[in-house]
Amino acid sequence: MDKPSSTDLPFRTRRPAFALILTLAVLAVIIALTGVLVGYLDTARKDASSTRALVQANLYFTDIKGILSRFKERKTLYATLYLGAVPLQSEDGRFSLFLVCRPMYNGININWFGLGNSMVMKAQYNAVQKVFSAVAQKYALSDPARLEEMILEVVRPEKAFPDEAQSRLRQKNGIITYQQFEQLLSRYQFETDDGNVGSVPWQRYFVFHPLSDVPEENRVAGDYISIELLSVLFDLDSAVLSEEWTASEGALKALLERYGITYDKQLFSDTFIDRSVCEVGYTYQGDRYMFSFVDSQGEVKDFAFYGKQ
Repeated sequence: MDKPSSTDLPFRTRRPAFALILTLAVLAVIIALTGVLVGYLDTARKDASSTRALVQANLYFTDIKGILSRFKERKTLYATLYLGAVPLQSEDGRFSLFLVCRPMYNGININWFGLGNSMVMKAQYNAVQKVFSAVAQKYALSDPARLEEMILEVVRPEKAFPDEAQSRLRQKNGIITYQQFEQLLSRYQFETDDGNVGSVPWQRYFVFHPLSDVPEENRVAGDYISIELLSVLFDLDSAVLSEEWTASEGALKALLERYGITYDKQLFSDTFIDRSVCEVGYTYQGDRYMFSFVDSQGEVKDFAFYGKQ
């Protein structure tokens, strides 16, 4: 599996002035995680012959889950964690852990392709079409129409969404993980012999999650999107954005005001959506391992072990 990029849970995450904006709440998280790290470091040294990396990952997940679940100021917590990786290391440097988090919806949801008949979600459908077309052109995909057709076969809802804004979303199928999307890309490449599809950094543009039952949550966390996506959505020069853009709370509004650009609040959320994806990387017996989890409104779940990196 490809390693995530800087907005898709990387270890190569920018940390702009991280130490200067730590709140007491987030500092408490780091202190708590440090205690967990040191405690399990001793255990790992004593039981290295019998403790496996997966067991170690589950131990970390259990303790991190307990720590994060206790925090009430969730917007403050994650607005800080989104800024960069939280590094933890033992004094002798033999054991280390990194916690990296991002908003679950910091990209265009690939499942919006199935919303072609929905007036309620028209902004979402137009956005996924615009971004996909731009990606297809930039990376010279040989048969983008066929790729879109294959995506539609998976994401099209059982029924078209009604126009009532308060109606619950219905979706029988969908692409809910990047691994599932990779399998679709492999089938497309085998069928079309399009070698360019493998060079697209899909996770810089799209996210892969089920549609929310709450229509207001099917929006983009615009303050934390990638430069590539920002450039496509607002027709801005990515080279200029690389000097101007730093993902953080309020960043999108501030940037667009400088350019005199308005944004569609039906597409971009201007409030905190309490749904995050996190990754933890750690060393064990000299090797690097990684696992991920989801924190959705205080419920920490969906542990996934990536294995050796």
